[in-house]
Amino acid sequence: MSPALNPELDLSISRIIKAPRAVVWKAWTDPASFEQWWVPAPSRCKVLEMDLRPGGALVTHFSETATSDFGPHLSACFLAVDSLKRIVFTNVMVAGWRPADVSGMPLMTAIITLKDHPQGTDYNAHVMHKNSADRNMHHDLGFHEGWGTVTAQLAAIAERRV
Repeated sequence: MSPALNPELDLSISRIIKAPRAVVWKAWTDPASFEQWWVPAPSRCKVLEMDLRPGGALVTHFSETATSDFGPHLSACFLAVDSLKRIVFTNVMVAGWRPADVSGMPLMTAIITLKDHPQGTDYNAHVMHKNSADRNMHHDLGFHEGWGTVTAQLAAIAERRV
């Protein structure tokens, strides 16, 4: 169950992906697949840790170009992983439920849901923030453009696999 969207604190993006839920789930949970879509191209992603269980780590690095070095992108903790249905993670904690150092970053918890749809999968990312300042910072950093791009990249990968 996902909490209702609070427009003062939350951001969201939805898309119908023309692929079965199992294919979308695999693209989300397989580190090699995840690296192909998690950051907007032409930037590249490297998954350092993806421990898909409550308390497990999600750590990614990114590179803006093919020739630049990789640097930190996301250090997060999975809160829930419900196979083929839901993934919940937060940057407020890191693996093992340890508090994170997120200086200068908006605090967030993301709820990713996958539901069957007549055309494939109804994909929804609901991103909750501690306060409106964090929500607005995330929005102004390009939430809709960035998350919209990576959701389209996820869809392209999943749809090619059908």
